[in-house]
Amino acid sequence: MTTFPNDTRLALSIAEAARASDLSKSWLYIEMANGRLPFRKAGTRRLILASDLEAFLRSLPSEAA
Repeated sequence: MTTFPNDTRLALSIAEAARASDLSKSWLYIEMANGRLPFRKAGTRRLILASDLEAFLRSLPSEAA
């Protein structure tokens, strides 16, 4: 059995993902609808795996300063 530290979140609600990434919920919904941000369904809830959110953020273009 795998154990995780108490502060490790495996999945985030849309609101939690928005707060964690500093992106709007609307923008996250658009990215999910376009297939760029993977999500899971638990009943009617959409959950974003923390690892998927991190990979998505890393995939965004960066600007050189």
